[in-house]
Amino acid sequence: MVSAADFGLVPDVEADQSAALQKAAASAAARGLPLFLPGGTYRAGNISLTYSVTIYGIDGATIIISAGAAPIFHAEGQSNITLRSLSLDGTGGGPIDSRSGLLAFNKCERLRLDAIDVHQGPDNGLFLSGCSGLVTGSHFGGHAGSGIFAIDSHELTISQNQVIDCGNGGILVWQSQPGRDGTIVSGNHIARISARAGGSGQNGNGINIFRADNVIVADNVVETCDFSAIRANTTRNASIRGNTCTNLSETGIYSEFAFSGSVIANNIVDGAAVGISITNLDQGGRLAVCSGNIVRNILPKSPTNPDSKPVGISAEADTAITGNTVSNVPGVGINAGYGPYLRNVIIADNVITDTDTAIDVSVAPGAGPVRIAGNMISGARLHPIVGTQWNKLVSTDLAANAGQFPNVSIEGNIAGP
Repeated sequence: MVSAADFGLVPDVEADQSAALQKAAASAAARGLPLFLPGGTYRAGNISLTYSVTIYGIDGATIIISAGAAPIFHAEGQSNITLRSLSLDGTGGGPIDSRSGLLAFNKCERLRLDAIDVHQGPDNGLFLSGCSGLVTGSHFGGHAGSGIFAIDSHELTISQNQVIDCGNGGILVWQSQPGRDGTIVSGNHIARISARAGGSGQNGNGINIFRADNVIVADNVVETCDFSAIRANTTRNASIRGNTCTNLSETGIYSEFAFSGSVIANNIVDGAAVGISITNLDQGGRLAVCSGNIVRNILPKSPTNPDSKPVGISAEADTAITGNTVSNVPGVGINAGYGPYLRNVIIADNVITDTDTAIDVSVAPGAGPVRIAGNMISGARLHPIVGTQWNKLVSTDLAANAGQFPNVSIEGNIAGP
């Protein structure tokens, strides 16, 4: 290894040691050796990293406080960069820029960020543009923007991290234009995500996938977000499975706008204004499977979106809603369509308990086919299955009146006390 001490870096002094750290990093990369930073606090920033450099410290003991308005570490067009066991502190500065961060990498391949602690950034913690690699076992907390923001990247794995107390987002995976991405977001703990910049869902999400195709969001624990735990907007082939989502102020899991091919399976949503929403046929949103989920304890209203109505699961087009359990909804357990925005929806073999209305189906002119079969309904305080035209209730017993509405097929449902 190369020791930072050999280049004059001294821990626990107030001086800006950026020049010495830059020299040490460049020398280590040129020699093909890792650079070791002993325990202690260093003040530095705007360190440019080059091909195949490795910098590591001691977990919890090697601390770099930002100096100036630039990222602490940044790189462009490099590959095989590794940072490990470093604590990066943004209280001394850093970029106030939504397209940068305390760590900022552009077009860097095979990054490896492991066991790093990035906190108190004036905007994002980690910003990745056009990158691939692994971000694992790390902590991102207290950032004014997002914990991790990846755009136009590919083959990223963001796994087993903690992302907490961020001002506008937890983990963002975006593309500038709809297209392939392939990121895996798995096994992360995400909590207390705010929407300080406002909006109607652009901010305040634990995990936000935007225009990025072939993304997997699996086995994460997401809690206490101003909007959604997981929000997938204009995605293709999104797989959202096995996540535990609690205490959400708007929709727990959202697949919206021009999405296609979403699988939402085996998740838990406990505490949200809407449990799972698969929507926007008017924007081309279609083709989904919603199965094996538990949705319960829906709020009477959203603290952040006054337009939300309490619903367990909702879908509009080319969607199978099967094998879910929905409970304790002061509104509709499962909803199919709104006005004419309904086409090819199956609601089958679900268990729906303790709701005002168990199932609500659009029977407005122009609404497409829907099949309701084999559902177990209990504790519907108002009605088991109803038909609506926009916001108007036109059938309080759709099972008995299905013949009046050619788009509806109902059979084999059991409604009990």
